[in-house]
Amino acid sequence: MSQRLVLSIDAMGGDNAPEMAIQGCELAQERFPFVEFLLFGDETKLEPLVATARLDRARHKIVHTDEFVAGDAKPAIALRAGRKSSMRLAIDAVRDGASSGVVSAGNTGALMAMAKFVLKTLPGIDRPAIASLFPTMRGESVMLDLGANVQCNADNLVQFAIMGEVFARAVLGLERPSVGLLNVGSEEMKGHEELRLAAAWLRNTNLPILFHGFVEGDDVPGGTVDVVVTDGFTGNVALKIAEGTSKLYSSFLKGAFQSSFLAKLGYVLAKSALKKVRLRTDPRRYNGAMFVGLNGIVVKSHGGTDALGFANAIGVAVDMVTHGLNDKIRKELAHLAPPPPEAAIG
Repeated sequence: MSQRLVLSIDAMGGDNAPEMAIQGCELAQERFPFVEFLLFGDETKLEPLVATARLDRARHKIVHTDEFVAGDAKPAIALRAGRKSSMRLAIDAVRDGASSGVVSAGNTGALMAMAKFVLKTLPGIDRPAIASLFPTMRGESVMLDLGANVQCNADNLVQFAIMGEVFARAVLGLERPSVGLLNVGSEEMKGHEELRLAAAWLRNTNLPILFHGFVEGDDVPGGTVDVVVTDGFTGNVALKIAEGTSKLYSSFLKGAFQSSFLAKLGYVLAKSALKKVRLRTDPRRYNGAMFVGLNGIVVKSHGGTDALGFANAIGVAVDMVTHGLNDKIRKELAHLAPPPPEAAIG
């Protein structure tokens, strides 16, 4: 890609900011030499880091502000008091057309509140959702919502299904991705009413969606479907359990290989294979959750990630822009706006 692409970076967001953000930009620049960065943050802290980094001076600009959103700030307070914060100014740049998207490792709730207030939602979308990629037995799948909406009605779930399906086509390159609703069982009568309403509509819709039906928790890592749709409460719990389980097994494996001389010898013999497993399951590879449904590209990096993880989050933003994700969602919704679920099952 030769055309110019500018991204806003909230350089003060995250546990290890601003060092992590600048180092992440440095890594991302090697992968995406056509990308330029607007770095929002305290110039007195950013300038020394930029000076020692291998960032192309012609392709980055520091936009000074000494205000930032704290990690424990309440979204409503951040929205009112953070108008000059690095996070808010980075989002404003997207609204004003100065950049094509924003990447932040800052406070998730504040980022969503600010982004929704400044950028608004796409036509036909009631609520934006947090979507991300999950490693599975079959490759990768998309899961949403991962925490933006604790409670969802059937309309929200149907909209999530549409956005997730477009996401999978645009990012994973799947011609016709399968979609499933996460439930406590695969039977049609399982789950609460809103889930059943959403499922009934998706089964009878003329939308070009390959609806699999209900899926259970073990279907997510199994890769039963390409897109897993759920409410934000369930999705966030599933995400945190997956992350915790990965760390648990890594700890178990490390302890087992250190338990005896033969075990240590076995580790030496299996080192190359274990490296492949570690790379396949490295959470930094999947860092970068997309706020889908907003009228602008917004990517949330994990707050505790390192430079490699942040660079991958930047890569997600680049993919969203270059694949025209929002334009594809707009087209889908404009031509195939779903009726109320009640009408579909009446």
